[in-house]
Amino acid sequence: MKLSTKGRYAVMAMVDLAKFSQGRPVALAEIAERQEISLSYLEQLFAKLRRGGLIRSVRGPGGGYMLARSAVDTRVSDIILAVDEPIRATRCHVGSPIGCQSDRSRCLTHDLWEELGNQIHIFLSSVSLDDVVQRRVLGASRVFNRSLAMPAAAE
Repeated sequence: MKLSTKGRYAVMAMVDLAKFSQGRPVALAEIAERQEISLSYLEQLFAKLRRGGLIRSVRGPGGGYMLARSAVDTRVSDIILAVDEPIRATRCHVGSPIGCQSDRSRCLTHDLWEELGNQIHIFLSSVSLDDVVQRRVLGASRVFNRSLAMPAAAE
């Protein structure tokens, strides 16, 4: 499964907003600069995030965007779904009896990929913006990367 730039950039921007807002609105241009994301692309994403109820805009001097709810209560899955990024690993449409095969049947691995999509959704639903900001998202990749960086002990 591949997450598009839409989902990744929306999460990156929301994490930035959570980290740097400190109770004040943050200008979209600041987020764009820090995250190296096109300002016009962020404007499109933030329109969807606002419609999804995840952020609110503040107009006027010193205006910008703020989280609509706390970083603890905002899940990564909410962000991805708000920008219309499906969390699925199958070629078929979820819940459809029609499969991806030319005869409209499901392939032999359909259940495997559907369950992978479910597990991804469960994981992303368990991670809050605050978890990401506080670097509490630890997994095997961190252990693996740390072991590559450490020199082998002399025997």
